[in-house]
Amino acid sequence: MNLQASYADKILVVDDSPDNVFLIKTILEEEGYTVTTAENGACALAKIAEATFDLILLDLMMPGMDGYEVTKRIRENKSLPFIPILLITAHDSPNVAQGLDLGADDFIRKPVTVDELLARVRSLLRLKHSIDERDEIARQREDFVSRLTHDLRTPLVAAERMLILLSEGALGSLSPPMQEVISIMARSNSNLLAMVNTLLEVYRFEAGRKTLAFQPVNLGQLLKEVAGELTPLAEPKGLAINLDLGEESTNSTVMGDRLELHRLFTNLIGNAIKFTDRGSVEIHLIAPTTTDDRINIKVADTGPGIPPEEQATLFERFRQGSHKRSGSGLGLYLSRRIVEAHKGTIEVISEVGKGSVFIVSIPVKQ
Repeated sequence: MNLQASYADKILVVDDSPDNVFLIKTILEEEGYTVTTAENGACALAKIAEATFDLILLDLMMPGMDGYEVTKRIRENKSLPFIPILLITAHDSPNVAQGLDLGADDFIRKPVTVDELLARVRSLLRLKHSIDERDEIARQREDFVSRLTHDLRTPLVAAERMLILLSEGALGSLSPPMQEVISIMARSNSNLLAMVNTLLEVYRFEAGRKTLAFQPVNLGQLLKEVAGELTPLAEPKGLAINLDLGEESTNSTVMGDRLELHRLFTNLIGNAIKFTDRGSVEIHLIAPTTTDDRINIKVADTGPGIPPEEQATLFERFRQGSHKRSGSGLGLYLSRRIVEAHKGTIEVISEVGKGSVFIVSIPVKQ
């Protein structure tokens, strides 16, 4: 018995010929594999929906639903784990490239020989186990980071409260030098807490543990709120925050998670303030029209702009910009995840030396 078979790998054999099915099933079961059979494509898809398999041996030419269509449907089903597909095709079949392009991993021609069949099966099962192992390590890493991040919040929140008490004089008056030291400590702790919170949210999204509470949200009111909260950050720089809400009173309500949308626009407007030293930050709300049922929000700044080579990966995780004030590289990635969770899109238009414009587009109805 080969090494892979010792793990009782489950193989689905799909072929409309009983003779072919019997032959392949016999060969594989003698090697210790667990074999399930299906006589057509529809039956195969039903079995895949009910059980898990480590490999699919799929006849390319079948009546009704052929192997091309079965392959296509399997690869389109994002809820399925990765399952290698080995196409079985007639010796004179004109082309198997279409099957490979649709997502199959290998092919074998009839009449099959025992040695070649088993070699290809072992090869694809090694691929399957390698990918499963990689995915399991990734899940364990994400779970570890999520737990660690969650545990880090507790002492940081406690430190933040104690520093607030100290700065307010609750434990006695402070000298000016001590007050300055406490302020620096408070800012540093606040920045670290914000990074931890962002990291925690990222891993909640990636682990599928993020639950959004959708309700009617007036984006005009939300943008006013966020702009008001961030104005103190702009005032020391002399930056103007200009809010253009248009017809917000009647046409700016969407179905969304208010807390997550608040996080989204706090990040975008906060970034605009952070990276802009002079000029202004412009926030425009564009109401839906008869031809477009989406609300568009533009956040424009007069900062240094973003180089073209950085724009391509700006919304990917841990992609830090070259600017000296660039952060962890998670803020814009999280923003993208929030927008996508609302069935929306986010993009950037920027030119070095002329500022940047971030455009969020959210459908009125989910």
